[in-house]
Amino acid sequence: MDYRQLGRSGLKISTLTLGTMTMGGRGVFEKVGNVGRAEARRQIDMCVDAGVNLLDTADIYSTGGSEEIIGEALGGQRPQGLLIATKVRFPMGKGPNDRGLSRHHIVTACEASLKRLRTDVIDLYQVHEWDGITPLDETMQALDTLIRDGKVRYIGCSNYSAWHVMKALAIAESAHRERFVCQQIHYTLEAREAENELIPLAIDQGLGVLVWSPLAGGLLSGKHRRNQETPAGTRQLAGWSEPPIHDESRLWNIVEALIEVAGAHGVSAAQVALAWLLGRPAVTSLVIGARNEQQLADNLRAATLVLTKEERSMLDAVSQRPLQYPYWHQAQTARDRLGPADLALLGPHL
Repeated sequence: MDYRQLGRSGLKISTLTLGTMTMGGRGVFEKVGNVGRAEARRQIDMCVDAGVNLLDTADIYSTGGSEEIIGEALGGQRPQGLLIATKVRFPMGKGPNDRGLSRHHIVTACEASLKRLRTDVIDLYQVHEWDGITPLDETMQALDTLIRDGKVRYIGCSNYSAWHVMKALAIAESAHRERFVCQQIHYTLEAREAENELIPLAIDQGLGVLVWSPLAGGLLSGKHRRNQETPAGTRQLAGWSEPPIHDESRLWNIVEALIEVAGAHGVSAAQVALAWLLGRPAVTSLVIGARNEQQLADNLRAATLVLTKEERSMLDAVSQRPLQYPYWHQAQTARDRLGPADLALLGPHL
């Protein structure tokens, strides 16, 4: 297992992170998985043995159920070196202040997460989604207070647009408060929109990048094929709608390329999809989750898979999207003065 620095912080995290949305199985999250305490403990042990040092959850996962199972599985005793990340933003009650990124909800939710996780500190606390009602200054101040109070060590954001992130960073720095060290985003061979602005932003601002659902909800695992029925036991058969697929033909072309590369290495298509992501600019760690130990064991092996330059080029070509404005214009007329962040997107098009 390799370890990469998380943004500008001194913290190093493993290139694979254990995602726990499958733990709990309450409400809508039953469509994703229903991993109980005993299985959760086995998955944590497998990851620790493989060198994974970050566990990622959120209070909304099974409405606290995921955090509770983690707390029960660990019994208040973390394996040495294991870091815990969780998130705040989504509704955790029926009251008007039981959601969002107000100071009230952030502080209340953090204290509740600490209790469910049976820990004294959250290593990485992430705002889970944009809140366009609460002033960003209030959100950043509340997060800064949690760090100063010793309840949180690092902060990050998830599912923000580039201008949201930049505004938050500017507010934090102007007020001499703690800034985000990372962003957690959706980014796969099928969904490369993050390359337009979020990846260049990470390079320019020194942010770590954690990738959620790196297998597109299992669509890039190789189990789903063109003109074949949806396999039993998958998220799609259960009605899980993330991520949306706008070009199904393109998806199957990508899957066929993954299977071809996987055959050359004698591995799964899932491992190839994960290995491709680990070689992309700015990516720090991939958040992998699993319904069972077999899936987890397969995904963990992606940490050591090395793709050839030719294989990467083939995967790039089958998944590449045309440049949108203003990027196609920059590629044509600004190529004499492009920086590292620009080239992360435009380089392959020059």
